[in-house]
Amino acid sequence: MKPFRFYIILVVGLVLSLNAYSQDLSILDQYNPVWNSPSSNAGESMPVGGGDIGLNVWVEDGELIFYMGRSGTFDENNTLLKLGRTRVKLSPNPFKDSDSFRQELVLKDGYLEIQARDTKIEIWVDVHRPIIHLEVASQQAISMTASYESWRYKDLKVTGKANNANSYKWAPQGEVITYADQIDFDVDGVLFFHRNKAEPTVFDIAVAQQQLSEVKEQLYNPVANLTFGGWIGGKGLKVSKKRSGQYQDTAYEAWGLESEKPSKQHRIAIYLHTNQTTDQKQWLNELEQFKAENKSNTWKKNKALTRKWWSNFWDRSHVLIDPGKRMNDSVWNVGKNYQLFRYMLACNAYGKYPTKFNGGLFTVDPYYTDSTYKYTPDHRNWGGGTMTAQNQRLVYFPLLASGDFDLLPSQLDFYLNLLKNAELRTAVYWGHEGASFTEQLENFGLPNPAEYGWKRPEDYDPGMQYNAWLEYQWDTVLEFCLMMLELERYDGQDISKYIAFIESCLKFFDEHYQYLARNRGAKVFDQQGHLVLYPGTANETYKMAYNANSTISGLKVITQRLLELPEGYLDEDQKSHWEEFLARIPPLNYREINGHTLLSPAKIWERVNNTESPQLYPVYPWKLYGLGLPDLDFAWNTWHHDPDVEKFRSHVGWKQDNIFAARMGMVEEAASLTLKKMADSGRRFSAFWGPGFDWVPDHNWGGAGMIGVQEMLLQTLEEKILLFPAWPKDWDVDFKLHAAYQTTVSGTLRNGKLENLKVIPAHREKDIINLLDFSLEEKKGLGDRD
Repeated sequence: MKPFRFYIILVVGLVLSLNAYSQDLSILDQYNPVWNSPSSNAGESMPVGGGDIGLNVWVEDGELIFYMGRSGTFDENNTLLKLGRTRVKLSPNPFKDSDSFRQELVLKDGYLEIQARDTKIEIWVDVHRPIIHLEVASQQAISMTASYESWRYKDLKVTGKANNANSYKWAPQGEVITYADQIDFDVDGVLFFHRNKAEPTVFDIAVAQQQLSEVKEQLYNPVANLTFGGWIGGKGLKVSKKRSGQYQDTAYEAWGLESEKPSKQHRIAIYLHTNQTTDQKQWLNELEQFKAENKSNTWKKNKALTRKWWSNFWDRSHVLIDPGKRMNDSVWNVGKNYQLFRYMLACNAYGKYPTKFNGGLFTVDPYYTDSTYKYTPDHRNWGGGTMTAQNQRLVYFPLLASGDFDLLPSQLDFYLNLLKNAELRTAVYWGHEGASFTEQLENFGLPNPAEYGWKRPEDYDPGMQYNAWLEYQWDTVLEFCLMMLELERYDGQDISKYIAFIESCLKFFDEHYQYLARNRGAKVFDQQGHLVLYPGTANETYKMAYNANSTISGLKVITQRLLELPEGYLDEDQKSHWEEFLARIPPLNYREINGHTLLSPAKIWERVNNTESPQLYPVYPWKLYGLGLPDLDFAWNTWHHDPDVEKFRSHVGWKQDNIFAARMGMVEEAASLTLKKMADSGRRFSAFWGPGFDWVPDHNWGGAGMIGVQEMLLQTLEEKILLFPAWPKDWDVDFKLHAAYQTTVSGTLRNGKLENLKVIPAHREKDIINLLDFSLEEKKGLGDRD
């Protein structure tokens, strides 16, 4: 049953939407990437996409080429496979005259346009249905050839570091094969698809390895019989011939199509389909039905609907820094790359699976990331079906302030679908309740097999990963619980479907640490009646920790937020239970260094294993310390006097020091780190960062940068809205961001003065505190105010 408050919010939201602030989207044109020459290779490609499809598009040696990627295309080894490559050639060739070449990603409408001489090409993806469109218009009649190219025309043996792209990584148990796709001419087009075997797949291997065979039939298995692929063709195209070739390090075969006659207009459509079906025939019938439903002339209508979607997307929020003022300087580039990264996130708005931190939908031949990696275009490091929680969270947290709430279910429902498997793990291994989610998580909810460890002591707990980095790391799921709760607070959504999930995650900590304590001795709590969170871990860094602050913060915030939900979510018994649990969570830990009180990573720990700074997780993501909150000096001291925090500080990859600085109101530090974090990548497409610690494009790099920019501009403190908490006065900006309690705040900063402030709903304007002219000491003093 939906809480009554939900309906009130819905009605109010509909009324407010009639008068919502709407920006002139043409201002986005200044950020459109425009290239005036063709590319040298796939490493100089441009991303375009929509719905759950991503293309890497480039023009090379007079030919238009693009890779096709789609969310959820996992093979038997959990490699996230590309859907192949398309190559288009026109005759007469307009690309011969490079002086007339122009390639532009039109952000406001979500499509790519290429012009050369008298010919224009548009490439776009239907947001609402999985169809890729390519349109050619010329002032003279021209001929077109198109080919579907695949390197998976035969079985491919995967060896060495190539296994980093699948779930076996450095520890394959026997031969690993990427099995061939099925590809052939189909009347007037090309049919292509990959169908996974029923078994054995990596799911079966992991289940047996992790001693879960007795409950195998109860486990969710998204890999078996998964089929994905599609059909490429177009009006006026006929089948041609096959040919062979090699691109970079990979041999391929190509199935050719050609125009029946020269024409001033040509169009290609690629229909994609993914589903788990009992047999191959069912999948083929579904694809045929999908083609039949969409082969009519409705594509023009669908094109208009897709562009309307992109218009609405950009109207939700924006951060335009130095707009039109100092083109291509380092400050302006922060705003440019903010838009480009947000665009890439929107290309997987409605995927069944979340945008992967290690490349999303936009990886290309690995040679262009690391020239020693001579593998197929399917390659990426850190796996395809493996979701690394600490990285994934950075991709999705910025969607709250940007108001892109409809993009969050891809990540949140991914966890929701795995709840039963996580609860079964707990029941089988330890005999208690609660969902045990690990850090390196397969798309079927079990630990990654390589990270779980094949060479394990005989008596080692089968529920544990035998891994120096990941042992006892259960708490990262709590950040996704926070996103679930924030959907209610930010957007007024009914989050009833997530409540049991959140409760199960909390229940695991309550029951498991009592279980561990009971196995150690006669008492399950410490002398203050608190849980003993040992063994634990503060991220992957402070290992074998006792009462890690990152875990304590997460448990405290999620429990408090659960109890603060509107009436209708929890009954009285649930409230009583979680109030008792809240009282059992131990307090945060502190330490003294050179006379300064600091937040500690944990009470004690055995070793340092990585380079994260979990002692500042009470600052972000848990927001127990920050502007307007008590004892900010403890966090400030940690930043300045903790030797590890200083040593680990960086802008690279998943590092979130820019966010810490913003949360604490440190203008110079936040600005300096943001300029580095959001600087051009050094690649032709400026938001293809990386590899950092992961791969190219590094999406957790972009996500951390996006969060930092948002936190510099606007922070929320209960009902209060802190404006410009860490924003340099000389950075002009136009912005519209979302705040808690279904609020949007927009305005402009020009020459150090706030103009055009608009808050919806209007009564929330009284909650704005403009910190632009506050000194750091004055900002820190906010915590002493009522």
